[in-house]
Amino acid sequence: MNLILDAFAWIFSGDPGRGLAPIPIALGEHLWFTVISVLIAALIAVPAGWAIGHTGKGRDIAVAISGAARAVPSFGLLILLVLLLGVLRSAEAAIITFVLLAIPSILAGAYAGFEAIDRKVIDAARAMGMTPWQVLWRVEVPLGLPLLVAGLRAATLQVVATVTIAAYVNLGGLGQYIIAGIPLRRFDIVLGGAILVAALALVLDGLFALWQRVATPAGIRAATRHHSGPARSSRRAATA
Repeated sequence: MNLILDAFAWIFSGDPGRGLAPIPIALGEHLWFTVISVLIAALIAVPAGWAIGHTGKGRDIAVAISGAARAVPSFGLLILLVLLLGVLRSAEAAIITFVLLAIPSILAGAYAGFEAIDRKVIDAARAMGMTPWQVLWRVEVPLGLPLLVAGLRAATLQVVATVTIAAYVNLGGLGQYIIAGIPLRRFDIVLGGAILVAALALVLDGLFALWQRVATPAGIRAATRHHSGPARSSRRAATA
């Protein structure tokens, strides 16, 4: 309990310690790496996932690539890329590492969102005379958006947690407190850094949860409530 209190005391002290960046600066660095990495991953994975979901082709290849990317250890990949690109390009090595980490979740969310759409909806849109592009942008993208946001949400949380290793190659971020605190045996700093990373992840998760709810079409939300209402009533009756 004392360690937890010491960690919070360190967080609000305004003095992170000698050689360590102030918490607002470290937080900004952490967010910068997260946002840039997720954006680049989305630019790569979203069009590919939509193409797979729209055409129904290449899903097996995408699953295989995603599985292989998930199996690569991020820390080992970061060190390898730093050695290959050079210390002066550590930032690029870190971004490549985080992008590869984020792509599988975003790719899965993009094509799964299209695959989850009832084919009758697609057939009805085509029967109304919609062109393939109209079907894509007016039907598939809006209906598939909630699962895409879920993929972005998972990718962002993975990247936020993994950006802590960027401090190992002197790139800053909230991970610097964890890495610097261990050899100094300043476990209040270590725990404080971990709390800050967890708090950032929770805030981002809440924002994505809100976005996911907003992205869900009103008709689908109403249908979900309609179907879940009788189910809840049945469970209450069974337990009465």
